[in-house]
Amino acid sequence: MPAVGQPPILPPTPPSCSECASKTQPAGGGPPTQSASRLWRSSDGKTRIDTPLTSVISDPGLKQTIVLDHVKKEASIMPMKMSPPGAPPLPSAPGAPAAPGTPAVHVQDLGKSMIDGHEVEGKRFTLPHLAPPAKPPLPAMPGVKMPGANVPGLKMPGAPAVPGAPAAPKPPGAPAPPSAALPKPPSVTELWTSVKLKTPVLTKVTTPAGELTTYCKPTVTAEHPPSVFQIPPGYTVKPPKP
Repeated sequence: MPAVGQPPILPPTPPSCSECASKTQPAGGGPPTQSASRLWRSSDGKTRIDTPLTSVISDPGLKQTIVLDHVKKEASIMPMKMSPPGAPPLPSAPGAPAAPGTPAVHVQDLGKSMIDGHEVEGKRFTLPHLAPPAKPPLPAMPGVKMPGANVPGLKMPGAPAVPGAPAAPKPPGAPAPPSAALPKPPSVTELWTSVKLKTPVLTKVTTPAGELTTYCKPTVTAEHPPSVFQIPPGYTVKPPKP
């Protein structure tokens, strides 16, 4: 048990560094886009993701995330969002509608396979699409009575008929309501993780917006220098937002 105020001791994991290539295919059939990144991980659980313009360093021990802007040479330090155990849910405002329930994620074990010489084990995560809540009906407008509207035997005077004039056209009818929208397909994530290095090798995410495929090839399995997970010299640390 760690002492009070000390960061928790995380189980050791194999260090790794992977070169990653991502391909995004929009659902509408547009041209795909490609991007490159690098994924670092230390034996004590720190991770770093490098892109050409930014880097994101996560330290679960200190419960903080560092975002590096390599263009402006700035660093932003943010606490990692972790809910304390046993924290009660926040009470809702009186009369406020209940929040829609979060759909359950279905997890499917895909077994083991080989990808470019790496033994991997796969899992598929399916998240059903959560439809937005139905809009409440608008309140009915109170009826407006015209003078003499309910007097028996009293008729409202109409426009005098003109001999030979064509009949007045009927007003256009209201447009038919649109048919109910078809339910959107669920979001599916297929993740293949290296059995030896415990790092992702192939990730495929399919959503109604399109498909994202990321392949990561491990290149280094030795421990990294501490500077990989630190703010580089010469970077300005931005103050946290109030």
